[in-house]
Amino acid sequence: MSIISRLDTLQPGFDSGLGRLLAIENMRDPKIEETVASILLDVRTRQDAALLDYTKKFDRLDAASMQELDLPKSRLDDALANLPENQREALCAAADRIRAYHGKQIQTSWRHVEEDGTMLGQKITPLDRVGLYVPGGKAAYPSSVLMNAIPAKVAGVSELIMVVPTPDGEKNELVLAAAAICGIDRVFCIGGAQAVGALAYGTETVPAVDKIVGPGNAYVAEAKRRVFGTVGIDMIAGPSEILVICDGKTNPDWIAMDLFSQAEHDEIAQSILLSPDGDFLDRVEASMAKLLPEMPRRDVISASLRNRGALVKVKDLGQACEIANRIAPEHLELSVEDPEALLEKIRHAGAIFMGRYASESLGDYCAGPNHVLPTSRTARFSSPLGVYDFQKRSSLISVSRAGAASLGKIAQTLALGEGLQAHARSASFRFEPS
Repeated sequence: MSIISRLDTLQPGFDSGLGRLLAIENMRDPKIEETVASILLDVRTRQDAALLDYTKKFDRLDAASMQELDLPKSRLDDALANLPENQREALCAAADRIRAYHGKQIQTSWRHVEEDGTMLGQKITPLDRVGLYVPGGKAAYPSSVLMNAIPAKVAGVSELIMVVPTPDGEKNELVLAAAAICGIDRVFCIGGAQAVGALAYGTETVPAVDKIVGPGNAYVAEAKRRVFGTVGIDMIAGPSEILVICDGKTNPDWIAMDLFSQAEHDEIAQSILLSPDGDFLDRVEASMAKLLPEMPRRDVISASLRNRGALVKVKDLGQACEIANRIAPEHLELSVEDPEALLEKIRHAGAIFMGRYASESLGDYCAGPNHVLPTSRTARFSSPLGVYDFQKRSSLISVSRAGAASLGKIAQTLALGEGLQAHARSASFRFEPS
């Protein structure tokens, strides 16, 4: 039995085959929606009492009060200080690179004064308070803390609140250390839809935030979807994806492992390779068969490759770029001799890794760009998480007397055309004799 599907753009039925590969059934579960709606209402109504009850129920952690679930900053500092040196150095090095990259994204306010003295401009303001959801227990991701918290801090967010579940009281030291490095202001040991509700609505102890970011399970994703509008959210992330375009000259073991790196996330993650070299596709599949038994998560990888993976023979690299734009992948590797030549043809991708040495895993941890990326073809219209997601823009309009006359006549004419008399008179009062 083949490890992964094979497709060929020159064979009949390729388009329908690719369509089936990309299709994802509606991931929303009515039972999850109902449960989350109930939890959010309960948190909004009973606040801290509800959080304590759900923490006892789902995390098996019986706290007498929310104060027990509010970690002091000293606990974060202790986690960082007590890490093995190699882990502490790696976290700090990754944080430095992420901070430096995002520092280049800072937007600044600007003004333009016209000849008649009218001033137009834009004021950039950071969000006041942001909530960061971090998975806890065994599924702990300190890299997610860095990627979500650092751009918020670079943007100038005044207060960053982190929520992280601690099942059975188990705290992940790397996650807490990452929080210390990022300068997170408060950490609450709560999780699930109830934590999202607490951040969105506020409780007696947990302050309400302006935006919620960070990954979570299906219940967390549904909760974020439901509170959007009350607060902002980063995105509703789908399964992880990688698309590799290769000219056939990269070590096939490298490419096989790059495909594994996404497949190991879960059974519905997607890994696709496009190459004009059919023999190379054979070599990659042989590498997969050789390397898979070594993988601790081989069962997950196998299911992912079988369900949604593919090795695709294309006519040439130009056609590979056309297909890549159709897929609009979360991660795109251009594992070719001249990635710059292909870059001009790529319009839709979350992150683009250029050249044979730029593995996707470097982007996940330490290259510098954000690893929170658009999935499920949303790269057609959205972008990676960045500093701009934690800043907002206000338009500035200062009109001179002369400007009020010229602009007022335009506004009056258009307002009358729309039948809005008060709009028209509001403009005309400023240029007509009283």
